[in-house]
Amino acid sequence: MAGPDKLLTVTDAVAELSSGMTIGIGGWGSRRKPMSVVREILRSDLRDLTVVAYGGPDVGLLCRAGKVSKVISGFVSLDSIPLEPSYRIARQQGTIEAAEWDEGMLLLGLQAAGWRVPFLPTRAGLGSDVPRVMPDLRTVLSPYPDRESGENEELLAVPALELDAAFVHQHRADPSGNAVWLGEDPFMDDLFVRAARRAFVSCEQVVPTADLAGLAGITHMGISRLDVSGVIEAPGGAHFTECPPDYGRDEAFQRHYAMATRSDEDWAEFVARFIEVDDDEYRARVSELAEESARTTEGGK
Repeated sequence: MAGPDKLLTVTDAVAELSSGMTIGIGGWGSRRKPMSVVREILRSDLRDLTVVAYGGPDVGLLCRAGKVSKVISGFVSLDSIPLEPSYRIARQQGTIEAAEWDEGMLLLGLQAAGWRVPFLPTRAGLGSDVPRVMPDLRTVLSPYPDRESGENEELLAVPALELDAAFVHQHRADPSGNAVWLGEDPFMDDLFVRAARRAFVSCEQVVPTADLAGLAGITHMGISRLDVSGVIEAPGGAHFTECPPDYGRDEAFQRHYAMATRSDEDWAEFVARFIEVDDDEYRARVSELAEESARTTEGGK
């Protein structure tokens, strides 16, 4: 059944944020990231953000732009480029606080926030240096004795990751916020949405609710309109990360981004060309870069 119309622009969605907020960004590494939203945040005056993510270029770009004071992550990677270069620079220079959790811990932190409980217990992280380097993480003693040993087990208490806002990118959504992914993996996007006070879904295409039901046999109706505050139609909105089956990762552009982080001059040129422009101009300049790369490759043969 169709619900209320929650369509808005990416500019309208980012305008609801304020400096100092904790925001969650869905996707996984360099996969199905809401990059059109990230670029809009980069163009904004927002500062002092805490970002929660299974991080990729979203985290790196925001760190490089000075938007972030803290990152809570399971990792930060470009997948085909193992170390996200801008995040690495931020860590080396100490410009951000980093809480590098176990991937399962991050999942439980989001789940706890979605369930409105203060923490969830886990064995993940125990026996590692995670509790040592992050002493703010606490342990709890199980109130229930083990069936075999009779002892009460000590577990790590993962605090709820309560988000002021969350952004995820999906393949299809209806105007009221029901959304589906056509790929094989949800990337915890549904958990990010439920963990947030306000959640926004960007998508490749907005379709009627009845069309979503027709996709249910081949995909997952993973996000409910009850958890969504706004819907952004953003074709190609995950570029340069992958969004299969709609499109793959733009490896050439990703390499160009990584190379641009090597000097302040190259970075300033990258920002002027690809960040300080609207989405239509961004797509045009991405096409120009692809043509330049093709000519360079052809000339080198």
